[in-house]
Amino acid sequence: MFSLSFLDCICCGFGAIILLLVLSKIGEPRALEKTRLDLDALIAALQQELFEIRGETPILTREVETRVARLAEAETEVARLGGDLSEIESEFRSSRQLSEVNDIVEGRLAAALQALSEEMKRLQAQVEAAHARRFEDDLVGGIPVDSEYVIFIIDTSGSMDLAWPLVVKKMAQVLDAYPRVKGVQVMNDDGQYMFSSYAGKWIPDTPARRKAILERLSGWDAVSNSSPVEGIERAIKVFAAPDKQISLYVFGDAFTGDSIKDVVLSARRLNRQNPGQPPRVRIHAIGFPTEFVTPGVSEITSVRFATLMRVVCRENGGTFVGLNDTK
Repeated sequence: MFSLSFLDCICCGFGAIILLLVLSKIGEPRALEKTRLDLDALIAALQQELFEIRGETPILTREVETRVARLAEAETEVARLGGDLSEIESEFRSSRQLSEVNDIVEGRLAAALQALSEEMKRLQAQVEAAHARRFEDDLVGGIPVDSEYVIFIIDTSGSMDLAWPLVVKKMAQVLDAYPRVKGVQVMNDDGQYMFSSYAGKWIPDTPARRKAILERLSGWDAVSNSSPVEGIERAIKVFAAPDKQISLYVFGDAFTGDSIKDVVLSARRLNRQNPGQPPRVRIHAIGFPTEFVTPGVSEITSVRFATLMRVVCRENGGTFVGLNDTK
């Protein structure tokens, strides 16, 4: 049986255990409080980080969008450069093929040229010489046709009626000698314009304009004094320019002015700005022998016209052509 002493020991042991439990419960609230404070601080820190992250999100979003746009532009540029590269490669292949063809053609031409006989070369030289002389044997009778602009001064006096169909024909032939010019103008010997709408201006050179000039010339009826002085002076004053090559053609049959010398000096003064310089315009003339073929009419004014125009043409880089018939 248990003695009293044993029970005392047992009770003391239980008491010690209870005391330990009581002591442990006393320290637990402090630990819990410390843990709660630590958790609150952690939550506050996490909330602060969350706020910072939320503030950086729009910035990061914009940066991402910017980089995506740049990437799209870069992809577009790469695609364009790829297309350019393909085009360049295609052109290179075409150029190389064309170069090969050119080499073949040049080789064949060189072989053909070497195969030309001396006789063929001589004939070729004759053809080229004939081509260079193609305008020298026509109506203009060797008159140079190197001008870019052409002016016609036509005597419209009554004495020219006899030769008027020939005037129209010669005008057409002179125009044919200039397949293409930059401008044309037509005046009578008094300086009156054929087309008043083009007064002081160049008439454009087109097939339609040439046809209109010839049609108007066929029925052009303008009174004049049968002296080319006024027409020549007006043409030089209005149209002469250092950047234009101009030829002036005088069609006439008589000179009724007072002094040949005065006309020559006037043309010299107007057409040569400084001594030794070439004339500003070439002056050519075609003489129609109306008085020579008309019985009972004095030939003196026709002789004076021929004399005047020979001197004027010679001094101003041109040529005088005297016709021997009016048909």
